[in-house]
Amino acid sequence: MNEVATEKRKLIEQMLEMQKKFIEYERANGVSPVQYWAGQEGHPLFQYKDKYAEISTKVVDLAHEEKGSSR
Repeated sequence: MNEVATEKRKLIEQMLEMQKKFIEYERANGVSPVQYWAGQEGHPLFQYKDKYAEISTKVVDLAHEEKGSSR
């Protein structure tokens, strides 16, 4: 597996772990739109959507790099 594919795989694993934790939290506590979109520092979902979006964008960029294409 090349370096790009390895990094992409690690990021996807990180995304899956984030999803798992989000689902566990949501099932136990529920999630309001405010918690998701504007969670306060210290809250388990603080900056969740931003971090997830950053990682998913990196995965897309790596996939394009791997295939030699562009967006």
